[in-house]
Amino acid sequence: MSSPRNATRATDAPRRRRDVERNQRALLEAAAVVFAASGVDAPVREVAAAAGVGVATLYRHFPTRSDLVVAVYRHQIEECAQAGPQFLASTPSPFEATLHWVHLFVDFLGTKHGLARVWEGDADEFTALHVLFLDRLVPVLADLLDAARASGEVVAPISAYRLLRAVGDLVAWSPHDPDYDVREVVTLLISGLRQPQLHRTESAGPRTEPLSDSPNCGTRPSPD
Repeated sequence: MSSPRNATRATDAPRRRRDVERNQRALLEAAAVVFAASGVDAPVREVAAAAGVGVATLYRHFPTRSDLVVAVYRHQIEECAQAGPQFLASTPSPFEATLHWVHLFVDFLGTKHGLARVWEGDADEFTALHVLFLDRLVPVLADLLDAARASGEVVAPISAYRLLRAVGDLVAWSPHDPDYDVREVVTLLISGLRQPQLHRTESAGPRTEPLSDSPNCGTRPSPD
């Protein structure tokens, strides 16, 4: 027969796990906001304060800045991937779902300012994140485009990879100008999918070089 002390421990363990998971999620979400506003070089105390935890708690979850940045990046990739089917199920049309998803993707790219400096010289880490990025997000956008084409809302023959890259270029080179709204420009780009291309250059074959050779939506953004 178990003792009251053992029963208490058994009850406390799931509660502690929930607390740990809640703190970790709060830190990831807070870090995404701080990084979007101030870049990945922002003081970690800002992240801890935004998450409502102490700096010691942050370091227990993420011992180094690069650990935190990698976790944020992976967390947001997964959120973007999961959002695609959710938008298709909840929006009035596949085109609107595509537009909503691309806007979410734009927000995700906004957290990457200065990302390259964090792993300078760490090619393996870049490669791993690049592979995750492509494996998770390109198929999601491809499904959205397929649904929008099936509904007749999208006719432009552009691949998901190329569209992600185009959006990434717009975000990467958007100036810090209060009169410039990158979302507005991206919306114009996505609206253009409703029209056939007037001139199309046939591709010589599938792209094999990394998405990151442009400082946009790969894992090697240009330093700010």
